Amino acid sequence: MYLARFSYDVMPVDRQRAIEFIQRELEAARKNGLNARLLIPLTRGPGGPALQFEVELTSLDQLDQFRSRGVHSDQETGDWMHAFSEILTAPPEVELLRVG
Repeated sequence: MYLARFSYDVMPVDRQRAIEFIQRELEAARKNGLNARLLIPLTRGPGGPALQFEVELTSLDQLDQFRSRGVHSDQETGDWMHAFSEILTAPPEVELLRVG
């Protein structure tokens, strides 16, 4: 099994809006039968992410499928990614971890 962790950097003023974007991603993952969770760090060190999203995968192919069609249709996913990117202060970081 794999764990894909997406780290997002946003300004404090945009934090609630970012949470709403990530919640849409979370719902899409769950509708696709994936275990996913939103992580909100209580403290943030220099360079640390403001918010994180994790999704469990049984294969790396699932990551490509989810990222290309994660939030409903291809068009909706593209629109979601574009709107979310407007409040990000840096590109998202993605970590892939092998679990078990």
